Amino acid sequence: MPPIFIITGVSGSGKTTIGQILAAYLTCPFADADAFHPPENISKMSAGIPLTDADRSGWLLAMNQYIRQQKNGLVLACSALKQTYREQLGQGVAEDSLHWIHLFGEMDLIRRRMANRKGHFMPESLLASQFDTWEAPDKGLLLQIDQTPEEILREIITSMAIPTQWGIVGLGVMGVNLARNFARRGF
Repeated sequence: MPPIFIITGVSGSGKTTIGQILAAYLTCPFADADAFHPPENISKMSAGIPLTDADRSGWLLAMNQYIRQQKNGLVLACSALKQTYREQLGQGVAEDSLHWIHLFGEMDLIRRRMANRKGHFMPESLLASQFDTWEAPDKGLLLQIDQTPEEILREIITSMAIPTQWGIVGLGVMGVNLARNFARRGF
């Protein structure tokens, strides 16, 4: 199975932003967990009512099925606040295919971010319930969000040893030698 990168964190932590730039870097599809919520979940959250485990059950199952259908890799932005949710997302997926990236930060910083975003159904009033629900992950990369998206991407690439892709085209003999030198040095 191709690599699946799942970016987790509370609402407003930057999952979508980081997920989109990581997917662009990897040239693979991006999916946002918000698109998998049934209308009832969105209505509850819009009304300031936290979701229950029962509310999340079908949502997690739909994403797990989507993950398992991917043939070209995927970056998924999903809160996955509890370990049991992360286990449900990865059920039936080869362990070595899953790459977990967890974003975390101070509640005040995230609250300011949420106050500035437009058009999202998740109200700032639910942020405390997300922090209460969050369980520290037992595996994956844990990243502070008090840096720029570019710095976070650089940290992901470095920490997870994601290869940079190079191509050398049309340089004749010089290109062959350059390609051999790159290969010899691990590029």
